[in-house]
Amino acid sequence: MHTDMNAAAEASDTVDLRSDTVTRPTEAMYARMRSAPLGDDGLDADPTARALEETAAAMLGKAAGLFVPSCTMGNLLAILAQVQRSEQVLLEAQAHMLNTERGAATLTGTFLLGIQGSDGAMDLDRLEAALHPSASPLRTAMIAVETSHNAAGGTVLPPAHMAALADIARKRGIPVHLDGARLFNAAIHLGVPPADLTAHVDTVSLCLSKGLSAPMGAVLAGDDPVIATARRLRKMIGGTQRQVGIVAAAGLEAITAMGARLDEDHARARQLSDGLNALGPRLSASVPQTNIVQVDLARTGLDSARWVAVLDAAGTRTRPLGPTRLRLVTHRHITAGDIERAVAAFRACLDAA
Repeated sequence: MHTDMNAAAEASDTVDLRSDTVTRPTEAMYARMRSAPLGDDGLDADPTARALEETAAAMLGKAAGLFVPSCTMGNLLAILAQVQRSEQVLLEAQAHMLNTERGAATLTGTFLLGIQGSDGAMDLDRLEAALHPSASPLRTAMIAVETSHNAAGGTVLPPAHMAALADIARKRGIPVHLDGARLFNAAIHLGVPPADLTAHVDTVSLCLSKGLSAPMGAVLAGDDPVIATARRLRKMIGGTQRQVGIVAAAGLEAITAMGARLDEDHARARQLSDGLNALGPRLSASVPQTNIVQVDLARTGLDSARWVAVLDAAGTRTRPLGPTRLRLVTHRHITAGDIERAVAAFRACLDAA
């Protein structure tokens, strides 16, 4: 059944650029899911989930891993396991954890403070100023970073920036957490193993259901005591599952087989950016580092909601990013021909605007 459904979806005339979360499992994932050894992960552990946790932790250069239903939960657990109530977490001002995962502050009792930056990288002078004792009565107990950076258009933090930020944190005994929802995209862009990007952080969350194409899930990785605490807290917030190896098997396939092909998504994003920028001065598309393209619509005379509706009618699905911007995300179901069709849809809509 799933083969027929996938074939039908992939034969659709619609070009879906809303997110890489729309990716569907591969046939290899389905095969692993059918044959995965299973156990009760809330009792004596699920062997496939443990295999995923161990494999992911090793790839991320950490001692231990924890399989969770979503990267949002992974980020939440990273805070819960390392920060006390009424303490402060510093993040870049456009960070996903700050502006979208608002439950982090509500559910943890911590205070999240955004630090202005550029292209997703915190201004380190502003960061140090925020850490000065007179800057806030709150104790800063975590610094969180994000790469690739969602709101900044899939930008990748330079390794030198991450090292400098980690040095600032280490001098004050502050742990650093990495929201690595699209960490493999960042690693592909830089041409380095994922562990190179996690060397300067204490914990990292990795999403499995974006470009890596697993149907769900994420892994939180860190040292043994933190992950042991996170495992206990996962149960408290309803994250423990039973024969979860069925989906963990897809996650294993995702991290071992799907990372290397992400450069194809990046190439499609560059093709999309080039095609849109060739349409003339009324549209302006960002030049992507990874698989996210932002489109500035301010000079078109139509707001983003109207553009979404008009493009959808033309067979291209997009998402708004504020009143005058769109966010387009490439993934493994997007071909070079799909990009040409999407650019043609933009051209037609632009001509009609």
